[in-house]
Amino acid sequence: MYTMIKHILLASVLVTAPVAAQETGLNPEAALPQDRIVPDSRAEVQLSFAPIVREVTPAVVNVYSRRVVQNQHPFANDPVFSRMFRSQPQEQNSLGSGVIVDPSGVIVTNNHVVANATELRVVLADRREFEAEILLTDETTDLAVLRVQTDEPLPVLNYDMSGNIEVGDLVLAIGNPFGVGQTVTSGIVSALARTDVGRSDFGSFIQTDAAINPGNSGGALVDMDGELVGVNTMIFSRSGGSNGIGFAIPVEMVRRVVDTALGEGELIRPWLGARLQPVDNDLAQALGLDRPRGALVGEVYPEAAADDAGLRQGDVILAIDGRAINDE
Repeated sequence: MYTMIKHILLASVLVTAPVAAQETGLNPEAALPQDRIVPDSRAEVQLSFAPIVREVTPAVVNVYSRRVVQNQHPFANDPVFSRMFRSQPQEQNSLGSGVIVDPSGVIVTNNHVVANATELRVVLADRREFEAEILLTDETTDLAVLRVQTDEPLPVLNYDMSGNIEVGDLVLAIGNPFGVGQTVTSGIVSALARTDVGRSDFGSFIQTDAAINPGNSGGALVDMDGELVGVNTMIFSRSGGSNGIGFAIPVEMVRRVVDTALGEGELIRPWLGARLQPVDNDLAQALGLDRPRGALVGEVYPEAAADDAGLRQGDVILAIDGRAINDE
């Protein structure tokens, strides 16, 4: 069954500053973790990802969908030729990937992989096949939750909910690009909290240079602990192939959507209710800031969370819960 999705406002505690903003006193260097090191020998550079791959790939599946579309003929609406050239139904097959997140057979994938599907099949890494049912689809986040019926527990990927992922961390992308079979590519986290990147209006994507191609949609992005940090969803490419600019939906949102599907509740999506813009060098000088930082409030929507929190047009948000803001 489908789960109802509802947008609601979620009040936030924001640290705001007018033009004469004061220093927050944050020390960025003090917050940096000390457990990441750069390889300093040939042996360390040649270390293999194979142990991680063996652990996580059984939980990454192929998702096959079939849909029926109407093949509209150019003369279908013509008053003379419409009887001769009627619209004919046509089957379309597509392929994506998915991640098993619960041993009972719960799988998360992309919404665009299963949208309007009349039939769904899931193929595991060991070649077992199952028919799948849709528990929830959410076009906004481009996520969908499926279930397959199985008599034995399935291998799962654990969520990495530590929140410690950083730009420069090594990651692996796992999926079935172009239908060639399960494939693993490696790369780094290129950026965090990317916005306005296309397919959905979800505003916090992980960017990676791990190769992602058609067929990888819905596959796993995992860290060096073999845990799920994101679900691969799209690429920027003029040719249709990977150019090293791929995007994944962060695991925090993935888990929220999955929990909603299993709980048959409502997907609560927070909304600030304000239009923000980054503070560049020119704005920083005009606002009297010592350097470009924070986000300028360009508009506040009435009765939204930002309005309730006291934000006003022209405010500069420097930090939220003690974390410096350097982008919109």
